[in-house]
Amino acid sequence: MSVRAPRPPMGIATKTTVQNKLLYRDFLASFDTGHFADVAKAGQIMFSDTSKTNASHPINEAGNGYVADVIAPLVDAFSGLQRQNYIVIGGEYLGTEWVTSTGYFYGHFENSLLGIPPSGKLAYLRFGEFHKVEDGQITESYVFLGFAELIIALGLWPLAPSQGYEGVVTGPATRDGVSYDPSDPSVSRAAADCVEGMLMQLASEEQRWKPYWDDRMVWYGPGGLGSYATLDGFAAFQRPFEETFEGWGDGKADGITGVGSQCKSGDGEYTFLCGWPQLTGVQVKSFLGVPATNKRVFMRDCDWWRCENGKILENWCMLDIPHVLLQLGYDLFAGVRQAASDQP
Repeated sequence: MSVRAPRPPMGIATKTTVQNKLLYRDFLASFDTGHFADVAKAGQIMFSDTSKTNASHPINEAGNGYVADVIAPLVDAFSGLQRQNYIVIGGEYLGTEWVTSTGYFYGHFENSLLGIPPSGKLAYLRFGEFHKVEDGQITESYVFLGFAELIIALGLWPLAPSQGYEGVVTGPATRDGVSYDPSDPSVSRAAADCVEGMLMQLASEEQRWKPYWDDRMVWYGPGGLGSYATLDGFAAFQRPFEETFEGWGDGKADGITGVGSQCKSGDGEYTFLCGWPQLTGVQVKSFLGVPATNKRVFMRDCDWWRCENGKILENWCMLDIPHVLLQLGYDLFAGVRQAASDQP
């Protein structure tokens, strides 16, 4: 029996999803002009007046909205800001409709970004967005920003180095992650069921999740954890990571509620998931060099998967690492300021 059951299955893309993706496409096109005013104007159309946005720490609750609290600071920090999306998909979950994208913001890192000092060079910031769409407008958003990856790239990471690859990660090998067309429901369902079946077996001592993956799989992980290729390479990371947090999962066995997915769905060979928070556990081993605290943490986590021939071949994962560290009593941004001051 799965250690993570029971839980609602993933949804799949619908006819409404296609309509919403086309609306989202129009909004994303506003970034192509290079003018913040165009993004702001498109945002007024795309986002409802009561839309709520949450973003990675230190933004957290974006009281002024997606454009003002997420995009405007990037425009100020990165001269010539550009946006590259390598996955754009959508789907239904428990009666709600969502669109999502992931890729990179990049430009000349000219001014400080939320306390991260500029490099004066080209820099990349990974992103992931999940937007709930109702009646043609976005009403709820969750935005992941790869601050830890950026800090590592700048050489200012103040904690223990990861055991994986750290750097800019690629989009899908098949280059078909941006899809505004309808997807075959049977293909979407097969991919969704494959990924959900794998997720149900995570945290099992026997690693029963392994058969769902292609042996050549690649896991593009968040900064601090790193990325891994091949099933054996990823397994060498995954099990120790799970064991770092006792009871790693949704917390139901400990009587905890409110941990799980805001959305999860399949769209063709791709699937996605977002939880705010998605996981919880008690830190019983060192994490990124932070000694065991026996504190419970709640992890904001998201993923996109690409399936092929009934197996998972690629997985892009983002985790709000600064928020996890803050719950363990470590302020990553304070550590970055200290690391920057220590540089000659």
